[in-house]
Amino acid sequence: MGNIKIFADSTSDLPPNLISEYNIGIIPLYVVFNDQTFRDGVDLTPPQLYEKVSETGKLPKTAAPSPADFISAFTPSIEAGDQIIYISLSSELSSTYQNAVIASSEFPDGQVTVVDSLNLSTGIGIQVLRAAKAAQAGQTVSEIVALLERIRPKVDTEFVIDSLDYLYKGGRCSGMQNLVGSLLKIRPVIKVQQGKMTPAYKVRGSREKALDQMVSNALSRAGQMDKETIFVVHTMAEQDAIDMAELIREKTGAREVLLSDAGCVICSHCGPKTIGIIYLAE
Repeated sequence: MGNIKIFADSTSDLPPNLISEYNIGIIPLYVVFNDQTFRDGVDLTPPQLYEKVSETGKLPKTAAPSPADFISAFTPSIEAGDQIIYISLSSELSSTYQNAVIASSEFPDGQVTVVDSLNLSTGIGIQVLRAAKAAQAGQTVSEIVALLERIRPKVDTEFVIDSLDYLYKGGRCSGMQNLVGSLLKIRPVIKVQQGKMTPAYKVRGSREKALDQMVSNALSRAGQMDKETIFVVHTMAEQDAIDMAELIREKTGAREVLLSDAGCVICSHCGPKTIGIIYLAE
């Protein structure tokens, strides 16, 4: 009997040391600039992405891995006798989940189990980390899937977007919303609910004000937080993320508050200086 191998995709934004420690398989999504296609985190980094956006004035498109990509990624583990649990980007945001399900049907029943995270970024990553720890502890596939089903609705994912420009260029808000938002310096705070990105509230004023509001909201729920792991994820805002993580660690007493750099797919939709707080509610 082989091991249980946990897979995720590049939008899970897990730090490289955790990917290595728990031997997590990562399947990259694609970032497309005109006729050039890059694998997220393999052929393109966030700084390179933003440099290309600056040069061209256009945002890239993003694309899911194909069923063939999943088959290619899964096959070595299956041939080694492993069972696979793949935890995907939300099916409400991408066809990644559906393509993985198609790929799973090419393997014997029960060898590949596909779980919809109904989340993004480290909202996926925190689920992947729990699954990987459970696999290392010797839990079965059915036990790990049951664990994921229990914690999935408890994942709280909230982030501040610094500018509406990327949402506008990506077709996620109208030109008038972008103009008004820029003039009034409105910064939206986004939550993930039922697998979708939804506006939670808007903060008018400085970026610091918006970040302070998000942290204040999170800390007001500190009594309901699972203190094992909290993530602070960011797009090119490292010092803000460090400061926020230190404050959260001090105020919550969490066992670990981990920093995460968002990958190219998340960066291309949210823009630079986005920052988020992700945790599990008890």
